Amino acid sequence: MEARALINPDGTETTSGHPGPVPWWSYTKTVLAIAALRLVEDGRLNLHEPLPGRPYSLVQLLRHEAGLPDYGGIKRYHEDVAAGRPPWPAERLLAAVDADRLRYPPGEGWAYPNIGYRQVGELVVAASGLPLGEALEQLVFAPAGVSGPRLVLTHEDLASVEMGGAPDYHPGWVYHGLVVGTALDAARLLRALTEGRLARFETMLERRALPEYRSERDRDPAYGLGLMLWAEDPLDHPLGHTGGGPGSSFACYTQGGRVVAVWADEASGLDATTEAFGALS
Repeated sequence: MEARALINPDGTETTSGHPGPVPWWSYTKTVLAIAALRLVEDGRLNLHEPLPGRPYSLVQLLRHEAGLPDYGGIKRYHEDVAAGRPPWPAERLLAAVDADRLRYPPGEGWAYPNIGYRQVGELVVAASGLPLGEALEQLVFAPAGVSGPRLVLTHEDLASVEMGGAPDYHPGWVYHGLVVGTALDAARLLRALTEGRLARFETMLERRALPEYRSERDRDPAYGLGLMLWAEDPLDHPLGHTGGGPGSSFACYTQGGRVVAVWADEASGLDATTEAFGALS
């Protein structure tokens, strides 16, 4: 099964495959980054100063440069997810990764830890005075003109969501939060961002080149503020975000005024990012 949405430069939209909501997985990071930058622009968060009691800043969290560890390498975590067990309390997860011990001085390295974006979500909640779901609605979804996306917290919240090969998955295992929505709404959101209707798009393009991650598909990778992009001439190449989790993958990218979002069930044998890049070429 697949869901695909395409927005052309003239604004015409086409969709195919599953029409309903799907997990956006790590495209949620783009949503969180937009919310945080909206609060920066309002003067309620500071982008570059160290956070209270921390040696790193919001921009370093957004660009994965804070030195935090990731829980992706914890064998027991993956075992409990696969077994359908309830998500661990956040305190247990943070203790399991020894989250207070930085792996490198902030700004001197790069790693992709979900717990960094968990902190971004906490900052959004504290600065907005709203629960995270309401903050994302007010700061991101409503300004983008999309009404369907939502933050899911419980297994029951996924009742109408196509989860592909993981129908019993609990969203609490995504510790920065999981947004679900249609592929078309994901594409509309990215288009709104690039058109300047959300956070300052140029700020999100402030990137760290990652030549050590070059591949045949990702020939000049970099990471901005909640965006995956090319280090050189990012506006001339695909930019957006890839995501994946048990049972499916998701990708939403734009290039040359065209925006594409793809969700792929693992049973389809498709990779969402490869499909998205192909639609933009």
